Amino acid sequence: MNMKIVADSCCDVNQEIKERTGVKLVPLTIEVNGKRYRDDSSLDINELISEMKKSHEAPKTACPSPQDFIEEYKGDESVFVVTISSKLSGTYRSAMLAKEIFLEEIGNKFIHVFDSFSGSIGETMISLKISELINKGLKEMEIVEKVNSYIKEMKTFFTIKSLDNLAKAGRVSHLVAKISSALSVRLIMAEKDGEIQLHEKVIGAKRVFKRLVDVIGEQGSNLEDKILGIAHCNCLDKALALKEEVLKRYNFKDVVIVGTGGISTVYANEGGLVIAF
Repeated sequence: MNMKIVADSCCDVNQEIKERTGVKLVPLTIEVNGKRYRDDSSLDINELISEMKKSHEAPKTACPSPQDFIEEYKGDESVFVVTISSKLSGTYRSAMLAKEIFLEEIGNKFIHVFDSFSGSIGETMISLKISELINKGLKEMEIVEKVNSYIKEMKTFFTIKSLDNLAKAGRVSHLVAKISSALSVRLIMAEKDGEIQLHEKVIGAKRVFKRLVDVIGEQGSNLEDKILGIAHCNCLDKALALKEEVLKRYNFKDVVIVGTGGISTVYANEGGLVIAF
């Protein structure tokens, strides 16, 4: 039986991953500085970053409608859906409602929605895992079982160069954001139970880079069996340098690098790096 992978647009991909997985992305929307953007291939990330810098308010995001998901559920394939953490967005609920409507009103087929408890490159890693299992010929429920285990074990971390969006959202004071910028304080954030939490503060860009590499060893296990995913927001040079340093210390079976899409850019901001493994 044919199988299909669907994800929301917080799943960061490049052309190679699109071709490798066949993943279909359902876009969220972003509103910033009075402008509304659809988070799809038409979105200019540099324009989005520019508008975020000019805006006095934090960007607002909106999840896809159930109908958006229903359109991707159509067809003969079994469908696996990957969404941003349900604690960060209503996208998971929208995908589940779409499944309920589809099964009641349109047709009976296999649809399973995974809550990634992550986002960005974390969703990418899950999509790659699903694709790997499909290619191995596993049946639907076998894939569900193995992917649920993968999600429980997966770690997601990201570094923030600017606290600007957090300050605009009222999560930190503007004074703290300015002081942090002046002192080059960098934050390492972590996904924990589907929520974004502060992992640690580091002074200096070089130190945070080193700490991020250290964290992989501290938090990871059986790395030789895993893929490291790196998403970058307008800082490919940093992503490549991180890959180089990581491979000096750890024997990942592969490392993939992608640029952030719109939703991930809102979270990570320019200069941000997101990793998952």
